[in-house]
Amino acid sequence: MEWENEDITRKMQYILNMRLVLNKDAFFSDGTRYYRNPTEPKAGETVMISFRTQKNNVDAVYLVSGEKKHKMKIYKTVKGFDYYGTKIVMPDEVFRYHFEILYGWVNCYYNQRGVCTELQERDDFEIYPDFQTPDWAKGAVMYQIFVDRFCNGDPTNSVLTDEYSYIGEHCEQVHDWSKTPAVMGVREFYGGDLKGIMDKLDYLQDLGVEVVYLNPIFVSPSNHKYDTQDYDYVDPHYGRIVEDCDGLLAPWDRENSHAAKYIKRVTDKKNLEASNQLFAELVQELHKRGMKVILDGVFNHCGSFNKWMDRERIYEGQEGYAPGAYISADSPYRYFFNFRDEGRWPYNLSYDGWWTHDTLPKLNYEGSRELYDYVLNIARKWVSEPYCVDGWRLDVAADLGHSNEFNHQFWKDFRKAVKEANPNALILAEHYGNPEGWLQGDEWDSVMNYDAFMEPVTWFLTGMEKHSDEYREDLYGNSEAFIGAMKTHMRSLHMSALHVAMNELSNHDHSRFLTRTNRRVGRVSYAGAEAASENINTAIMREAIAIQMTWPGAPTVYYGDEAGVCGFTDPDNRRTYPWGHEDKELLSFYKKMIAIHKKYRILRTGSLKFLWNDYQGLCYGRFSHIEQMIVVLNNRDEGREVTIKVWPAGITRMEEVSMTRLIRSSQDGYNDRPKEIRARAGMVNLYLPPRSVTLLYHKDKIS
Repeated sequence: MEWENEDITRKMQYILNMRLVLNKDAFFSDGTRYYRNPTEPKAGETVMISFRTQKNNVDAVYLVSGEKKHKMKIYKTVKGFDYYGTKIVMPDEVFRYHFEILYGWVNCYYNQRGVCTELQERDDFEIYPDFQTPDWAKGAVMYQIFVDRFCNGDPTNSVLTDEYSYIGEHCEQVHDWSKTPAVMGVREFYGGDLKGIMDKLDYLQDLGVEVVYLNPIFVSPSNHKYDTQDYDYVDPHYGRIVEDCDGLLAPWDRENSHAAKYIKRVTDKKNLEASNQLFAELVQELHKRGMKVILDGVFNHCGSFNKWMDRERIYEGQEGYAPGAYISADSPYRYFFNFRDEGRWPYNLSYDGWWTHDTLPKLNYEGSRELYDYVLNIARKWVSEPYCVDGWRLDVAADLGHSNEFNHQFWKDFRKAVKEANPNALILAEHYGNPEGWLQGDEWDSVMNYDAFMEPVTWFLTGMEKHSDEYREDLYGNSEAFIGAMKTHMRSLHMSALHVAMNELSNHDHSRFLTRTNRRVGRVSYAGAEAASENINTAIMREAIAIQMTWPGAPTVYYGDEAGVCGFTDPDNRRTYPWGHEDKELLSFYKKMIAIHKKYRILRTGSLKFLWNDYQGLCYGRFSHIEQMIVVLNNRDEGREVTIKVWPAGITRMEEVSMTRLIRSSQDGYNDRPKEIRARAGMVNLYLPPRSVTLLYHKDKIS
């Protein structure tokens, strides 16, 4: 049929009528194994790609990649859906594709954004050949431990008051475990250590933890240890001190800002080797229990205490240690750093520091191949025998080096080194912004998921920025903004990276999520520590937990979140775990949700589809061809009745379906007694209590 210019109005009406008939809600495809098999193909491997429509609803479906069109054929029809498929041979480069759907004279497209009439190339589906992330990490329940604040298992290794000076002030041993960290609490040490973690492995196992992620554990003078002093050894203050100075502290050396007791503890090889051995024992015990462990790698910068720099003269004159670059122009480590005013040796040199901090000298990889190779050997060392660590979390990974090109080359070599030593090791980076450039199969496996998890969840449920530095009324309860942010940023995490992305509500850099539920802008320096716990709402926290445990990726619990720990941003977010004083109901809810996450495989690898939303309301499904998990949230202060289409998640409309309510949390608590919910014609009617989240589950009967 041809259309004349004067028939344009009739043509538009025709198209509108056709679109009313075309069931776009039935359209679906993604990168899971249900629509792409295998999901992580190698170059040259045959891949089956599928697309779903309503039965007998379209005339043709094409898979389009560049200039090539592949006509797809129906290979099965079930529950009122037609499944179209076609096979492609995976090229040795990125394969990008979308779908074109024809119905009469109407055509539309489907890509990662969903149904559209105009195409944006960046929204195409993508498959990266030979990019495989560890299966054990896909959807794994992770637990982040800031070691000094988790549990003190060995009081004999604690940092002592006045043991040394750090950034101009004396360090302090905290004897009151429940004390709130000071505003400038970087010099406070509570005594948490590896033995404390060992003592709590039964607790972690009972909670359901599958992976333990440790904040830095290598020798360092700070309690956070992001200023590494020696990459080869675990800090004896976390490990074992078997050789020590007699008596109390050695006389204080104010000029050189250190004391003999500290030097003995952190440079004596017996202490260092004993600490490494303890760590190996911890990893071995974790592995016996079926758990994995990830270390924090801080390779962009080190600390001024580092044996390569030795600005504080910790290693000067010590047996077995070469002079540091700050001590001698002839140091073997001279080019590990970028010095200025080199004629000012032996002291008062200036050098590049990360964000200009002279306590955090930036490592000069471009200037020293020896440094480059040394760090690659460190990467290999800890994932190999006898430690057998299961992966690295990389601190400020995008900042490494002095150019973008060098940064990418280093991480390519880092990946090769790690994967050769341990092919199943996970490489996960801290990153803010679009990570696509590093997620092409030859550098990182994935990222800490700020953009496609922590931030959208926080804005939607609390209206708060992740540091508690800002409140935005326009984002609070704005489900359209939530969905838009998720679709935009999840697109940057193709399936291999998405399913191992670290989905956190809180961590050591941001305020505790429970504190954000009070919707109060503040920091401990001016609001006070008590304000972080005022007017909090655990019902909102439970909504967030439910999203965390049902969202694509690896749900990661920051120690103490499960116990109700509050806190503004660093250092207040680093309060101690409240052993014996936990919020029992919140802890119980965490256990229930973790158990649900682990029981239902679709929550690790299933598809995701948004089903309903409005102001403060949201519903999405995680599903396969035979299973569906429906998650419904009502973040309003009042209850309400809703009717939701669940059939787009794969529930049949042809007959009444019995679904099981697994759990419902609301302002009044939570209930995990199973309850039958009937879906009729693919719709469910639900009462949603205030501040509630409901999980519904259905699985087809297999004849």
